[in-house]
Amino acid sequence: MRFLELRIPPPVVGLIVAGGMWTVAHLPPLLHLPNLVRLWVAVILGAIGIAVALGGVMSFRRAQTTVNPLKPENSAALVSTGVYSFTRNPMYLGMVLGLVAWAVYLSSIWSLLGPVLFALYITRFQIIPEERVLDGLFGAPFAAYKKKVRRWL
Repeated sequence: MRFLELRIPPPVVGLIVAGGMWTVAHLPPLLHLPNLVRLWVAVILGAIGIAVALGGVMSFRRAQTTVNPLKPENSAALVSTGVYSFTRNPMYLGMVLGLVAWAVYLSSIWSLLGPVLFALYITRFQIIPEERVLDGLFGAPFAAYKKKVRRWL
């Protein structure tokens, strides 16, 4: 399955998962949340997800390194400050939070599998290959960073 490593842009994976979540949203059992509660929870989670992901993008831009997830070998700097001081993958974490927000909005128990499947896929086919490249590029500093900061939270 290595052929899937670093091949599909994570936002595309997220959109595919979101579409799958919408497809299964009508299957029972449904979560019976009041519309206002479900809307507000979804908006808050979505906003947090956007903030976390944008924090990651902004940190990469400040460090003048690539944000292209398909080309980690183009990384010019190891970023470990800002949002990267509490998660090694804020952009992917933001996407997971966005998918959780979508699941809440859909009010479907089955849709809650979407963020889990996304996280599993992204870990296997995106994060682990990225980490192999970063190990080669940054060596001991990246190893120390991995010991200090968790992959997700």
